[in-house]
Amino acid sequence: MHSSLQSNSSSRLYLNPCKSKLTQYPIFFHFPQSRKLSDIPRKSLRTSIDFEQEGVSKEEQLVVPSNGTLLPIVIKNSGRVSRYLLKGDSLELVCVDEDYHDDSTPFSAPGLWKLIRLSSSAAKDFFIPKQVNDNYISYVKWKFLHRVFSSALQVLATQAMFRAIGIGQSRSLASSAAFNWILKDGLGRLSRCIYTASLASAFDTNLKRVRFSTSVLFSLSIGVELMTPVFPQYFLLLASIANIAKQISLSCYLATGSAVHRSFAVADNLGEVSAKAQIQTVCFDNLGLLLAVLLNMLFRNNQRLQASLPFVLYPIFSAIDLLGIYQGLKHINLQTLTKNRLEIILERWIESRRVPSPAEVSQEEGIDLLGSRASKKVWPIRIGCLDPKAQIPKLSIMGMQSLCKDDGYFITVALSSQGFRRTPKPGIVICLREGANTVDVITSLLQACYIRKAFGTSGIKRRDVSISVEDWSLLVGESKRASQDDFITLNKQMQEQGWIVKNVLLSAQEQVRYIFDKKL
Repeated sequence: MHSSLQSNSSSRLYLNPCKSKLTQYPIFFHFPQSRKLSDIPRKSLRTSIDFEQEGVSKEEQLVVPSNGTLLPIVIKNSGRVSRYLLKGDSLELVCVDEDYHDDSTPFSAPGLWKLIRLSSSAAKDFFIPKQVNDNYISYVKWKFLHRVFSSALQVLATQAMFRAIGIGQSRSLASSAAFNWILKDGLGRLSRCIYTASLASAFDTNLKRVRFSTSVLFSLSIGVELMTPVFPQYFLLLASIANIAKQISLSCYLATGSAVHRSFAVADNLGEVSAKAQIQTVCFDNLGLLLAVLLNMLFRNNQRLQASLPFVLYPIFSAIDLLGIYQGLKHINLQTLTKNRLEIILERWIESRRVPSPAEVSQEEGIDLLGSRASKKVWPIRIGCLDPKAQIPKLSIMGMQSLCKDDGYFITVALSSQGFRRTPKPGIVICLREGANTVDVITSLLQACYIRKAFGTSGIKRRDVSISVEDWSLLVGESKRASQDDFITLNKQMQEQGWIVKNVLLSAQEQVRYIFDKKL
Protein backbone atom coordinates (compact mmCIF):
# COMPACT_ATOMS: atom_id res chain seq x y z
CA MET A 1 0.00 0.00 0.00
CA HIS A 2 2.83 2.40 0.85
CA SER A 3 4.69 1.65 -2.34
CA SER A 4 1.64 2.38 -4.46
CA LEU A 5 1.48 5.91 -3.11
CA GLN A 6 5.05 6.75 -4.12
CA SER A 7 5.36 9.04 -7.10
CA ASN A 8 6.96 7.82 -10.26
CA SER A 9 10.24 9.50 -11.05
CA SER A 10 9.34 9.73 -14.74
CA SER A 11 5.98 11.36 -14.06
CA ARG A 12 5.67 15.14 -14.22
CA LEU A 13 2.35 15.25 -12.39
CA TYR A 14 3.81 16.13 -8.98
CA LEU A 15 6.76 18.22 -10.13
CA ASN A 16 7.14 21.76 -8.88
CA PRO A 17 5.65 24.03 -11.56
CA CYS A 18 8.41 26.58 -11.06
CA LYS A 19 11.05 23.96 -11.87
CA SER A 20 9.18 22.14 -14.64
CA LYS A 21 10.25 22.47 -18.23
CA LEU A 22 8.36 24.65 -20.69
CA THR A 23 5.39 23.04 -22.37
CA GLN A 24 4.34 23.51 -25.96
CA TYR A 25 1.69 26.04 -24.83
CA PRO A 26 3.15 29.51 -24.07
CA ILE A 27 0.31 30.28 -21.67
CA PHE A 28 1.88 27.96 -19.07
CA PHE A 29 5.15 29.88 -19.13
CA HIS A 30 5.80 31.42 -15.69
CA PHE A 31 7.86 34.56 -15.38
CA PRO A 32 10.17 34.92 -12.40
CA GLN A 33 8.65 36.90 -9.58
CA SER A 34 11.39 39.54 -9.81
CA ARG A 35 10.47 40.42 -13.37
CA LYS A 36 8.12 43.36 -13.79
CA LEU A 37 5.47 43.94 -16.40
CA SER A 38 7.42 46.93 -17.72
CA ASP A 39 10.34 44.62 -18.58
CA ILE A 40 8.19 42.68 -21.08
CA PRO A 41 9.13 43.62 -24.66
CA ARG A 42 6.75 46.10 -26.24
CA LYS A 43 6.45 43.96 -29.34
CA SER A 44 4.49 41.35 -27.38
CA LEU A 45 1.76 43.90 -26.66
CA ARG A 46 1.44 45.17 -30.23
CA THR A 47 -1.74 44.15 -32.03
CA SER A 48 -2.81 43.73 -35.59
CA ILE A 49 -4.22 47.25 -35.58
CA ASP A 50 -0.67 48.64 -35.85
CA PHE A 51 -0.17 46.99 -39.23
CA GLU A 52 -1.66 47.83 -42.56
CA GLN A 53 -4.88 46.01 -43.26
CA GLU A 54 -5.29 44.16 -46.52
CA GLY A 55 -7.42 45.94 -49.07
CA VAL A 56 -7.71 49.14 -46.97
CA SER A 57 -5.73 52.27 -47.67
CA LYS A 58 -3.77 54.05 -44.99
CA GLU A 59 -6.17 57.02 -45.09
CA GLU A 60 -9.13 54.75 -44.22
CA GLN A 61 -7.38 53.16 -41.25
CA LEU A 62 -7.68 54.53 -37.73
CA VAL A 63 -5.10 57.17 -36.91
CA VAL A 64 -2.90 55.76 -34.14
CA PRO A 65 -1.22 58.32 -31.86
CA SER A 66 2.55 58.30 -32.18
CA ASN A 67 3.06 58.06 -28.43
CA GLY A 68 0.76 55.10 -27.76
CA THR A 69 -0.76 51.86 -29.04
CA LEU A 70 -4.49 51.33 -29.62
CA LEU A 71 -5.85 48.06 -28.26
CA PRO A 72 -8.54 46.10 -30.16
CA ILE A 73 -11.22 46.80 -27.54
CA VAL A 74 -14.09 49.06 -28.63
CA ILE A 75 -16.43 50.75 -26.13
CA LYS A 76 -19.77 52.07 -27.39
CA ASN A 77 -21.76 54.33 -25.08
CA SER A 78 -24.45 56.90 -25.98
CA GLY A 79 -23.37 57.05 -29.60
CA ARG A 80 -19.67 57.54 -28.81
CA VAL A 81 -17.10 55.00 -30.02
CA SER A 82 -13.87 54.75 -28.00
CA ARG A 83 -10.82 52.51 -27.78
CA TYR A 84 -8.26 51.79 -25.09
CA LEU A 85 -4.88 53.44 -25.64
CA LEU A 86 -1.78 51.88 -24.11
CA LYS A 87 0.51 54.74 -23.10
CA GLY A 88 3.53 53.49 -21.23
CA ASP A 89 2.27 51.59 -18.20
CA SER A 90 -1.18 53.23 -18.16
CA LEU A 91 -4.40 52.90 -20.13
CA GLU A 92 -6.46 55.75 -21.53
CA LEU A 93 -9.86 55.78 -23.24
CA VAL A 94 -9.80 57.89 -26.39
CA CYS A 95 -12.57 58.66 -28.88
CA VAL A 96 -11.99 57.16 -32.31
CA ASP A 97 -15.30 57.91 -34.06
CA GLU A 98 -15.49 59.67 -37.37
CA ASP A 99 -15.77 63.11 -35.78
CA TYR A 100 -12.87 62.71 -33.36
CA HIS A 101 -10.42 64.65 -35.49
CA ASP A 102 -12.98 67.18 -36.71
CA ASP A 103 -12.21 70.62 -35.31
CA SER A 104 -15.44 72.17 -36.54
CA THR A 105 -17.71 74.03 -34.13
CA PRO A 106 -20.93 72.44 -32.84
CA PHE A 107 -22.96 74.78 -35.06
CA SER A 108 -21.25 73.75 -38.28
CA ALA A 109 -22.74 71.05 -40.48
CA PRO A 110 -20.59 68.14 -39.21
CA GLY A 111 -20.81 69.36 -35.63
CA LEU A 112 -24.59 69.77 -35.83
CA TRP A 113 -24.97 66.28 -37.29
CA LYS A 114 -22.90 64.85 -34.46
CA LEU A 115 -24.98 66.77 -31.89
CA ILE A 116 -28.19 65.42 -33.39
CA ARG A 117 -26.82 61.89 -33.43
CA LEU A 118 -25.70 62.06 -29.82
CA SER A 119 -29.04 63.57 -28.74
CA SER A 120 -31.04 60.88 -30.51
CA SER A 121 -28.86 58.17 -29.01
CA ALA A 122 -29.28 59.65 -25.52
CA ALA A 123 -33.06 59.89 -26.01
CA LYS A 124 -33.16 56.27 -27.16
CA ASP A 125 -31.24 55.15 -24.08
CA PHE A 126 -33.65 57.18 -21.93
CA PHE A 127 -36.88 55.78 -23.39
CA ILE A 128 -35.97 52.35 -24.82
CA PRO A 129 -34.69 49.37 -22.80
CA LYS A 130 -31.43 47.74 -23.79
CA GLN A 131 -32.70 44.33 -24.85
CA VAL A 132 -36.20 44.15 -26.34
CA ASN A 133 -37.88 42.68 -29.40
CA ASP A 134 -37.49 44.31 -32.79
CA ASN A 135 -41.11 45.43 -32.87
CA TYR A 136 -40.82 47.41 -29.62
CA ILE A 137 -39.86 50.66 -31.40
CA SER A 138 -42.98 50.50 -33.56
CA TYR A 139 -45.09 49.84 -30.47
CA VAL A 140 -43.65 52.91 -28.71
CA LYS A 141 -44.36 55.11 -31.75
CA TRP A 142 -48.04 54.21 -31.70
CA LYS A 143 -48.09 54.50 -27.93
CA PHE A 144 -46.81 58.07 -28.28
CA LEU A 145 -49.72 58.91 -30.58
CA HIS A 146 -52.21 57.29 -28.22
CA ARG A 147 -50.98 58.86 -24.96
CA VAL A 148 -50.58 62.41 -26.30
CA PHE A 149 -54.09 62.76 -27.70
CA SER A 150 -55.66 60.78 -24.87
CA SER A 151 -54.05 63.08 -22.31
CA ALA A 152 -55.19 66.17 -24.21
CA LEU A 153 -58.76 64.84 -24.29
CA GLN A 154 -58.71 64.21 -20.54
CA VAL A 155 -57.67 67.80 -19.88
CA LEU A 156 -60.50 69.15 -22.03
CA ALA A 157 -62.99 66.80 -20.34
CA THR A 158 -61.86 67.89 -16.87
CA GLN A 159 -62.32 71.54 -17.81
CA ALA A 160 -65.83 70.76 -19.04
CA MET A 161 -66.68 69.07 -15.77
CA PHE A 162 -65.38 72.05 -13.81
CA ARG A 163 -67.67 74.32 -15.79
CA ALA A 164 -70.57 71.96 -15.18
CA ILE A 165 -70.31 72.11 -11.38
CA GLY A 166 -69.72 75.87 -11.46
CA ILE A 167 -66.15 76.06 -10.18
CA GLY A 168 -64.95 79.63 -10.64
CA GLN A 169 -68.44 81.12 -10.35
CA SER A 170 -69.65 83.01 -7.33
CA ARG A 171 -72.90 81.07 -7.02
CA SER A 172 -71.17 77.65 -6.80
CA LEU A 173 -71.17 75.77 -3.52
CA ALA A 174 -67.80 74.22 -2.80
CA SER A 175 -69.18 71.61 -0.40
CA SER A 176 -71.78 70.38 -2.89
CA ALA A 177 -69.22 70.18 -5.69
CA ALA A 178 -66.79 68.26 -3.49
CA PHE A 179 -69.54 65.84 -2.40
CA ASN A 180 -70.55 65.13 -6.00
CA TRP A 181 -66.92 64.62 -7.00
CA ILE A 182 -66.20 62.20 -4.15
CA LEU A 183 -69.42 60.27 -4.75
CA LYS A 184 -68.73 59.70 -8.44
CA ASP A 185 -65.15 58.57 -7.62
CA GLY A 186 -66.44 56.10 -5.04
CA LEU A 187 -68.93 54.56 -7.45
CA GLY A 188 -66.22 54.27 -10.09
CA ARG A 189 -63.82 52.44 -7.79
CA LEU A 190 -66.53 50.05 -6.64
CA SER A 191 -67.38 49.19 -10.25
CA ARG A 192 -63.70 48.70 -10.95
CA CYS A 193 -63.47 46.02 -8.25
CA ILE A 194 -66.56 44.22 -9.53
CA TYR A 195 -65.32 44.24 -13.13
CA THR A 196 -61.84 43.02 -12.22
CA ALA A 197 -63.21 40.15 -10.15
CA SER A 198 -65.63 39.01 -12.85
CA LEU A 199 -63.21 39.08 -15.81
CA ALA A 200 -59.93 38.07 -14.19
CA SER A 201 -59.19 35.16 -16.54
CA ALA A 202 -60.09 37.15 -19.67
CA PHE A 203 -57.06 39.39 -19.11
CA ASP A 204 -54.85 36.44 -20.04
CA THR A 205 -56.88 34.58 -22.65
CA ASN A 206 -58.26 37.59 -24.59
CA LEU A 207 -55.77 40.31 -23.74
CA LYS A 208 -55.88 42.32 -26.98
CA ARG A 209 -59.65 42.12 -27.32
CA VAL A 210 -60.31 43.20 -23.75
CA ARG A 211 -57.72 45.96 -23.88
CA PHE A 212 -59.04 47.51 -27.09
CA SER A 213 -62.70 47.21 -26.04
CA THR A 214 -61.97 48.96 -22.74
CA SER A 215 -60.04 51.63 -24.65
CA VAL A 216 -63.15 52.30 -26.72
CA LEU A 217 -65.08 52.47 -23.46
CA PHE A 218 -62.56 54.98 -22.10
CA SER A 219 -62.95 57.16 -25.19
CA LEU A 220 -66.72 57.11 -24.82
CA SER A 221 -66.41 58.07 -21.15
CA ILE A 222 -64.56 61.24 -22.15
CA GLY A 223 -67.44 62.06 -24.49
CA VAL A 224 -69.88 61.66 -21.58
CA GLU A 225 -67.78 64.00 -19.43
CA LEU A 226 -67.84 66.59 -22.19
CA MET A 227 -71.65 66.53 -22.03
CA THR A 228 -71.79 67.58 -18.37
CA PRO A 229 -71.79 71.37 -19.11
CA VAL A 230 -74.73 70.86 -21.46
CA PHE A 231 -76.74 69.03 -18.76
CA PRO A 232 -75.41 70.41 -15.43
CA GLN A 233 -78.49 69.16 -13.55
CA TYR A 234 -77.44 65.59 -14.35
CA PHE A 235 -73.83 66.10 -13.40
CA LEU A 236 -73.67 63.35 -10.80
CA LEU A 237 -75.30 60.79 -13.11
CA LEU A 238 -73.14 61.60 -16.13
CA ALA A 239 -69.93 61.93 -14.13
CA SER A 240 -70.55 58.63 -12.35
CA ILE A 241 -71.19 56.78 -15.61
CA ALA A 242 -68.06 58.26 -17.15
CA ASN A 243 -65.92 57.47 -14.11
CA ILE A 244 -67.18 53.88 -13.99
CA ALA A 245 -66.08 53.41 -17.60
CA LYS A 246 -62.72 55.04 -16.83
CA GLN A 247 -62.08 52.82 -13.82
CA ILE A 248 -62.91 49.69 -15.84
CA SER A 249 -60.47 50.76 -18.54
CA LEU A 250 -57.80 51.55 -15.92
CA SER A 251 -58.17 48.14 -14.28
CA CYS A 252 -57.70 46.42 -17.64
CA TYR A 253 -54.66 48.58 -18.44
CA LEU A 254 -52.98 47.72 -15.14
CA ALA A 255 -53.91 44.02 -15.28
CA THR A 256 -52.56 43.49 -18.78
CA GLY A 257 -49.50 45.74 -18.46
CA SER A 258 -47.20 43.06 -17.07
CA ALA A 259 -48.07 40.60 -19.86
CA VAL A 260 -47.39 43.26 -22.51
CA HIS A 261 -44.04 44.17 -20.95
CA ARG A 262 -43.06 40.51 -20.63
CA SER A 263 -43.66 39.99 -24.34
CA PHE A 264 -40.97 42.57 -25.13
CA ALA A 265 -38.43 41.53 -22.47
CA VAL A 266 -36.09 39.11 -24.23
CA ALA A 267 -33.47 38.90 -21.48
CA ASP A 268 -35.65 38.66 -18.35
CA ASN A 269 -35.36 42.46 -17.98
CA LEU A 270 -39.01 42.90 -17.05
CA GLY A 271 -38.20 45.53 -14.43
CA GLU A 272 -36.32 47.67 -16.94
CA VAL A 273 -39.08 47.42 -19.55
CA SER A 274 -41.71 48.36 -16.94
CA ALA A 275 -39.63 51.32 -15.74
CA LYS A 276 -39.11 52.60 -19.29
CA ALA A 277 -42.85 52.23 -19.92
CA GLN A 278 -43.59 54.50 -16.96
CA ILE A 279 -41.12 57.08 -18.27
CA GLN A 280 -42.76 56.97 -21.69
CA THR A 281 -46.23 57.38 -20.19
CA VAL A 282 -45.25 60.39 -18.08
CA CYS A 283 -43.45 62.17 -20.92
CA PHE A 284 -46.14 61.46 -23.52
CA ASP A 285 -48.93 62.54 -21.13
CA ASN A 286 -47.09 65.79 -20.40
CA LEU A 287 -46.88 66.48 -24.12
CA GLY A 288 -50.64 65.94 -24.35
CA LEU A 289 -51.14 68.30 -21.42
CA LEU A 290 -48.99 70.89 -23.18
CA LEU A 291 -51.05 70.48 -26.34
CA ALA A 292 -54.29 71.14 -24.44
CA VAL A 293 -52.80 74.20 -22.72
CA LEU A 294 -51.66 75.65 -26.05
CA LEU A 295 -55.12 75.16 -27.53
CA ASN A 296 -56.71 76.93 -24.55
CA MET A 297 -54.26 79.81 -24.78
CA LEU A 298 -54.95 80.13 -28.48
CA PHE A 299 -58.69 80.65 -27.93
CA ARG A 300 -58.63 82.35 -24.51
CA ASN A 301 -60.01 85.63 -25.86
CA ASN A 302 -63.12 83.97 -27.25
CA GLN A 303 -65.01 82.20 -24.44
CA ARG A 304 -67.73 80.91 -26.73
CA LEU A 305 -65.24 79.31 -29.09
CA GLN A 306 -63.25 77.93 -26.17
CA ALA A 307 -66.38 76.26 -24.77
CA SER A 308 -67.19 74.61 -28.11
CA LEU A 309 -63.58 73.59 -28.79
CA PRO A 310 -63.80 70.18 -26.98
CA PHE A 311 -66.80 69.11 -29.07
CA VAL A 312 -64.89 69.91 -32.27
CA LEU A 313 -61.67 68.19 -31.21
CA TYR A 314 -63.26 65.15 -29.53
CA PRO A 315 -64.01 63.05 -32.67
CA ILE A 316 -60.62 63.88 -34.20
CA PHE A 317 -58.55 63.18 -31.10
CA SER A 318 -60.57 60.06 -30.25
CA ALA A 319 -60.04 58.60 -33.72
CA ILE A 320 -56.27 59.21 -33.52
CA ASP A 321 -56.19 57.79 -29.98
CA LEU A 322 -57.97 54.57 -30.94
CA LEU A 323 -55.85 54.24 -34.09
CA GLY A 324 -52.69 54.41 -31.96
CA ILE A 325 -54.04 51.77 -29.57
CA TYR A 326 -55.12 49.45 -32.39
CA GLN A 327 -51.83 49.67 -34.25
CA GLY A 328 -49.83 49.33 -31.03
CA LEU A 329 -51.64 46.12 -30.09
CA LYS A 330 -50.76 44.64 -33.48
CA HIS A 331 -47.05 44.89 -32.57
CA ILE A 332 -47.49 42.92 -29.32
CA ASN A 333 -46.41 39.30 -29.85
CA LEU A 334 -47.47 37.24 -26.85
CA GLN A 335 -45.55 34.01 -26.21
CA THR A 336 -48.10 32.51 -23.82
CA LEU A 337 -50.39 29.76 -25.05
CA THR A 338 -54.15 30.16 -25.07
CA LYS A 339 -56.75 28.00 -26.71
CA ASN A 340 -57.02 30.26 -29.76
CA ARG A 341 -53.26 30.65 -30.26
CA LEU A 342 -52.69 26.95 -29.74
CA GLU A 343 -55.36 26.14 -32.30
CA ILE A 344 -53.62 28.37 -34.88
CA ILE A 345 -50.29 26.66 -34.14
CA LEU A 346 -51.76 23.17 -34.48
CA GLU A 347 -53.52 23.99 -37.74
CA ARG A 348 -50.22 25.21 -39.22
CA TRP A 349 -48.51 22.11 -37.87
CA ILE A 350 -50.99 19.77 -39.55
CA GLU A 351 -50.69 21.63 -42.86
CA SER A 352 -46.91 22.14 -43.10
CA ARG A 353 -45.38 20.27 -40.13
CA ARG A 354 -43.95 23.58 -38.95
CA VAL A 355 -44.66 25.62 -35.84
CA PRO A 356 -45.27 29.34 -36.57
CA SER A 357 -43.49 32.05 -34.58
CA PRO A 358 -45.33 34.31 -32.08
CA ALA A 359 -45.21 37.13 -34.65
CA GLU A 360 -46.96 34.99 -37.29
CA VAL A 361 -49.62 33.84 -34.84
CA SER A 362 -50.15 37.42 -33.63
CA GLN A 363 -50.73 38.60 -37.17
CA GLU A 364 -53.29 35.88 -37.84
CA GLU A 365 -54.93 36.17 -34.44
CA GLY A 366 -55.46 39.93 -34.59
CA ILE A 367 -57.64 41.65 -32.02
CA ASP A 368 -60.84 39.71 -32.86
CA LEU A 369 -63.01 42.34 -31.19
CA LEU A 370 -66.30 40.46 -31.59
CA GLY A 371 -64.79 37.02 -30.93
CA SER A 372 -66.16 35.70 -34.21
CA ARG A 373 -63.01 34.03 -35.52
CA ALA A 374 -63.73 30.62 -33.97
CA SER A 375 -67.43 30.67 -34.83
CA LYS A 376 -66.71 31.21 -38.55
CA LYS A 377 -65.20 27.74 -38.88
CA VAL A 378 -67.35 24.89 -40.12
CA TRP A 379 -66.50 22.69 -37.14
CA PRO A 380 -65.54 25.02 -34.24
CA ILE A 381 -63.64 23.47 -31.35
CA ARG A 382 -64.65 24.25 -27.79
CA ILE A 383 -63.08 23.27 -24.47
CA GLY A 384 -65.48 22.81 -21.58
CA CYS A 385 -68.43 20.66 -20.72
CA LEU A 386 -71.39 19.47 -22.74
CA ASP A 387 -74.43 21.72 -22.76
CA PRO A 388 -77.48 19.72 -21.57
CA LYS A 389 -79.76 21.98 -23.65
CA ALA A 390 -77.85 21.20 -26.82
CA GLN A 391 -78.54 18.21 -29.04
CA ILE A 392 -76.06 15.45 -28.16
CA PRO A 393 -75.66 12.60 -30.66
CA LYS A 394 -75.82 8.99 -29.53
CA LEU A 395 -72.17 8.39 -30.35
CA SER A 396 -71.22 11.06 -27.79
CA ILE A 397 -73.27 9.33 -25.12
CA MET A 398 -71.67 6.00 -25.98
CA GLY A 399 -68.25 7.63 -25.84
CA MET A 400 -68.89 8.88 -22.31
CA GLN A 401 -70.10 5.46 -21.22
CA SER A 402 -66.88 3.84 -22.48
CA LEU A 403 -64.55 6.11 -20.48
CA CYS A 404 -61.98 4.52 -18.20
CA LYS A 405 -60.02 5.90 -15.26
CA ASP A 406 -56.80 6.39 -17.27
CA ASP A 407 -58.35 8.81 -19.77
CA GLY A 408 -57.36 12.45 -19.15
CA TYR A 409 -60.01 13.76 -21.54
CA PHE A 410 -62.61 12.73 -24.07
CA ILE A 411 -63.71 14.31 -27.34
CA THR A 412 -67.25 14.39 -28.61
CA VAL A 413 -69.45 16.27 -31.06
CA ALA A 414 -72.52 18.30 -30.26
CA LEU A 415 -75.01 20.65 -31.89
CA SER A 416 -75.01 24.02 -30.20
CA SER A 417 -77.03 27.15 -30.95
CA GLN A 418 -74.90 30.15 -31.87
CA GLY A 419 -75.45 33.63 -33.24
CA PHE A 420 -78.48 35.91 -33.01
CA ARG A 421 -80.71 33.49 -34.85
CA ARG A 422 -79.71 30.66 -32.50
CA THR A 423 -79.37 28.19 -35.36
CA PRO A 424 -77.89 24.81 -34.36
CA LYS A 425 -74.36 24.31 -35.60
CA PRO A 426 -72.20 21.19 -35.22
CA GLY A 427 -69.02 21.51 -33.24
CA ILE A 428 -66.31 19.50 -31.50
CA VAL A 429 -66.19 19.59 -27.71
CA ILE A 430 -63.15 18.68 -25.58
CA CYS A 431 -63.95 17.69 -22.01
CA LEU A 432 -60.93 17.68 -19.71
CA ARG A 433 -60.70 15.57 -16.61
CA GLU A 434 -59.88 16.98 -13.18
CA GLY A 435 -56.09 17.04 -12.87
CA ALA A 436 -55.42 17.19 -16.61
CA ASN A 437 -51.99 18.68 -17.34
CA THR A 438 -50.60 20.74 -20.20
CA VAL A 439 -49.76 17.61 -22.21
CA ASP A 440 -53.41 16.55 -22.09
CA VAL A 441 -54.58 19.98 -23.24
CA ILE A 442 -52.18 20.13 -26.21
CA THR A 443 -52.77 16.50 -27.19
CA SER A 444 -56.55 16.78 -26.99
CA LEU A 445 -56.64 19.96 -29.07
CA LEU A 446 -54.30 18.42 -31.66
CA GLN A 447 -56.54 15.36 -31.84
CA ALA A 448 -59.60 17.59 -32.29
CA CYS A 449 -57.86 19.42 -35.14
CA TYR A 450 -57.13 16.07 -36.82
CA ILE A 451 -60.81 15.11 -36.45
CA ARG A 452 -61.95 18.42 -37.95
CA LYS A 453 -59.62 17.93 -40.90
CA ALA A 454 -61.05 14.45 -41.45
CA PHE A 455 -64.59 15.87 -41.35
CA GLY A 456 -63.65 18.49 -43.93
CA THR A 457 -62.04 15.92 -46.19
CA SER A 458 -65.03 13.60 -46.07
CA GLY A 459 -67.47 16.48 -46.60
CA ILE A 460 -69.44 16.15 -43.36
CA LYS A 461 -70.92 19.66 -43.15
CA ARG A 462 -74.58 18.97 -42.52
CA ARG A 463 -76.38 20.19 -39.44
CA ASP A 464 -77.02 16.69 -38.18
CA VAL A 465 -73.98 14.65 -37.24
CA SER A 466 -74.50 11.66 -39.52
CA ILE A 467 -71.60 9.38 -38.71
CA SER A 468 -71.73 5.79 -37.57
CA VAL A 469 -70.40 4.64 -34.23
CA GLU A 470 -67.84 2.37 -35.93
CA ASP A 471 -66.48 5.20 -38.08
CA TRP A 472 -66.34 7.56 -35.09
CA SER A 473 -64.48 5.03 -32.95
CA LEU A 474 -61.97 4.42 -35.75
CA LEU A 475 -61.49 8.16 -36.30
CA VAL A 476 -60.98 8.85 -32.59
CA GLY A 477 -58.43 6.04 -32.26
CA GLU A 478 -56.38 7.05 -35.28
CA SER A 479 -56.39 10.76 -34.41
CA LYS A 480 -55.33 9.99 -30.83
CA ARG A 481 -52.37 7.90 -31.97
CA ALA A 482 -51.34 10.60 -34.44
CA SER A 483 -51.47 13.33 -31.78
CA GLN A 484 -49.44 11.26 -29.33
CA ASP A 485 -46.81 10.49 -31.97
CA ASP A 486 -46.50 14.17 -32.95
CA PHE A 487 -46.31 15.59 -29.44
CA ILE A 488 -42.56 15.27 -28.80
CA THR A 489 -41.54 16.86 -32.10
CA LEU A 490 -44.27 19.48 -31.80
CA ASN A 491 -43.30 20.43 -28.27
CA LYS A 492 -39.63 20.76 -29.26
CA GLN A 493 -40.41 23.08 -32.18
CA MET A 494 -42.67 25.21 -30.01
CA GLN A 495 -39.87 25.74 -27.51
CA GLU A 496 -37.46 26.60 -30.32
CA GLN A 497 -39.87 29.25 -31.59
CA GLY A 498 -40.01 30.88 -28.15
CA TRP A 499 -43.43 29.67 -26.98
CA ILE A 500 -43.98 29.19 -23.25
CA VAL A 501 -45.20 25.58 -23.13
CA LYS A 502 -45.36 25.10 -19.37
CA ASN A 503 -49.00 26.16 -19.17
CA VAL A 504 -51.98 26.79 -21.42
CA LEU A 505 -54.08 29.74 -20.28
CA LEU A 506 -57.79 28.89 -20.33
CA SER A 507 -60.86 30.99 -19.63
CA ALA A 508 -63.32 30.31 -16.83
CA GLN A 509 -65.61 28.30 -19.13
CA GLU A 510 -62.65 26.33 -20.49
CA GLN A 511 -61.45 25.44 -16.99
CA VAL A 512 -64.53 23.32 -16.24
CA ARG A 513 -63.45 19.74 -15.52
CA TYR A 514 -65.21 16.42 -15.08
CA ILE A 515 -64.47 13.89 -12.34
CA PHE A 516 -64.35 10.16 -13.08
CA ASP A 517 -66.54 8.34 -10.57
CA LYS A 518 -65.13 4.89 -9.91
CA LYS A 519 -68.26 3.73 -8.11
CA LEU A 520 -70.39 3.69 -11.23
